[in-house]
Amino acid sequence: MIADIRKTAEQKMKKTLEALKADLSKVRTGRAHTGLLDHIVVDYYGTPTPVPQVANVSLLDARTIGVTPWEKKMAGAIEKAIRDSDLGLNPATVGEIVRVPMPPLTEERRKELIRVVRHEAENARVAVRNVRRDAIGHLKDLLKQKKVAEDEERRAQDDIQKLTDRHVAEIDKLLAGKEADLMAV
Repeated sequence: MIADIRKTAEQKMKKTLEALKADLSKVRTGRAHTGLLDHIVVDYYGTPTPVPQVANVSLLDARTIGVTPWEKKMAGAIEKAIRDSDLGLNPATVGEIVRVPMPPLTEERRKELIRVVRHEAENARVAVRNVRRDAIGHLKDLLKQKKVAEDEERRAQDDIQKLTDRHVAEIDKLLAGKEADLMAV
């Protein structure tokens, strides 16, 4: 029973960490990366389809993403989808390739993005702590029902706390890395 509670808590904490990584990858830094266009959908014969599924997305240089559609007539739709997204990008079609230059970030915009990133990290920390609270609540219920001994319950609580500390430290590490990326000119 205790092992199940610990395993469930660890899985939930890992999912929280993965969600944070996904959220942080959507916040753009001054550098170009192909994952930036993963969540942009384009109308492909009436079906909303992510850009990487209708085109080859690659880096042309450090600040430019190249999108080569598999069908020539999709270039206009891809360009429009990127322009209409919330990323603030201004793509241009050159022949068959849609070039997406990354504008340099202003100091004000960098600080605003850092606030957003810190908020995301704090939400992840709260989620991890909520998982800890729920797990400890389950342990206390087992103790009340006399299904586990007090020392077993105490040891399990310590394990859950160590698990929580480890995941919060990982969140802090991800946050520090993203902040460094944002402040790099």
